[in-house]
Amino acid sequence: MKISRPSAVPCAAVLAALFVSQAAAAQSPPEQRPAPLVAWTPKKAPSKPWAEPNRPWWKLADVRALHEGEENWTQPVIRNKDLVADWHQLSPGGKTPTIAYSDNRTAIIVWEGELRVSMEGQEPFTARKGFEINVPLRVPFTLESVGSEPALYFQLNAASDMRLYPVETTPAKPEDIAGWEYEQRLIPGRPGGFDDKHRPYLDYYGDVVNGNDRAGACIADQHMFVNNIRGRATPTPPASNLGHFHIGYDEFWFVMEGNVTLQVEGQPVFTAAAGDIISAPQGHWHRASFGGPVGQMGTRVAINPYPQGAHVYTQESGGRQ
Repeated sequence: MKISRPSAVPCAAVLAALFVSQAAAAQSPPEQRPAPLVAWTPKKAPSKPWAEPNRPWWKLADVRALHEGEENWTQPVIRNKDLVADWHQLSPGGKTPTIAYSDNRTAIIVWEGELRVSMEGQEPFTARKGFEINVPLRVPFTLESVGSEPALYFQLNAASDMRLYPVETTPAKPEDIAGWEYEQRLIPGRPGGFDDKHRPYLDYYGDVVNGNDRAGACIADQHMFVNNIRGRATPTPPASNLGHFHIGYDEFWFVMEGNVTLQVEGQPVFTAAAGDIISAPQGHWHRASFGGPVGQMGTRVAINPYPQGAHVYTQESGGRQ
């Protein structure tokens, strides 16, 4: 069989075209940021305190202490109108049932051990510390602890989503949950998938910390935004720098690397370590910065429901933190 190939382009022509495009880019004016909207903006008054299980600072050490001696456990840490998030520990050999979620992606951050992820339509893979896993809506998946140590992972779901159990893998009726009864029904429609912004997983320590990938969003969908923000530690800004607040939603952060210093309205300033979860409720001024020794690299995974959510600043700040 004869295979046709595109005709070759002379190297000189390629270089000339590249030179022209670079010269044109150099002459183009930099993109201007649009002027911020000056508006009368609603602000919580008075500020609403954190409601359990939410806390300004969930130290990983405190989570472990609550479950000392247990092999398998779940610890709720975030509950708000948009998102829920829990720590889970699965003992070696342990396996979750095959489940799916109806309307939104599931995000998982693996912190310890080895977690075998089987996701319909994808080759199974083994996730280790720092893996950020992205399961599309209505895609059944199973998690299995395959290492010699327990698998510790942080799972995030939309608050409106509840577990779906495929009948093929769970033929018996699952246990009902408060206010809801499980019934065998059909759910038409194409399951979610992947695109140039979403892939099944990101090996954060391998691909970003020790690799060439840039930090950025692992998930950027309406109702779920999981965004890696990386930088070097700097001196903590003065208290007069309030940062910003969000009108319509809470925000929280998973400390992936190094340290993060958080100033949040109504709380003393504190510096969290890797594995900790920190949060700021809707309508609270907050300012997250990279803490620890100056120059140390840090990463905070910012989590909220809206990739284009509004940030509200003081007029004196000029719209910057």
